[in-house]
Amino acid sequence: MEYKLSVTRSFSSAHCLREYKGKCENLHGHNWKIRAAFYGAKLDDTGMLMDFADIKAHLDKIVAYLDHKFLNEIGPFDKVNPTAENIAAFILVQLKNVKTENARVCEVEVWESESSSAIVSV
Repeated sequence: MEYKLSVTRSFSSAHCLREYKGKCENLHGHNWKIRAAFYGAKLDDTGMLMDFADIKAHLDKIVAYLDHKFLNEIGPFDKVNPTAENIAAFILVQLKNVKTENARVCEVEVWESESSSAIVSV
């Protein structure tokens, strides 16, 4: 059996898309929503794959870095276009550093609006 846990967080930030021909090349903002998922097959002695509080804490550090920023001015988005896909990949890479005995990050989904999201997975 395999288990998957996910936590959702949100933040607000502005960006503009480089090399894009359309209105999104102009400075604009989003209320982003993030969902990070961890997976594993073995539960700990309490019957948990990973404590939700731990996932929230790790995700909150990343959100604090991105929240209320002009993404084009902070790394890696000062060099990499701050698309939903690249934001999701950035968050996934950060969460890969989370070391637990039983769980590993497997997926990050980033919504830039209520109806549009990007998913990156390992």
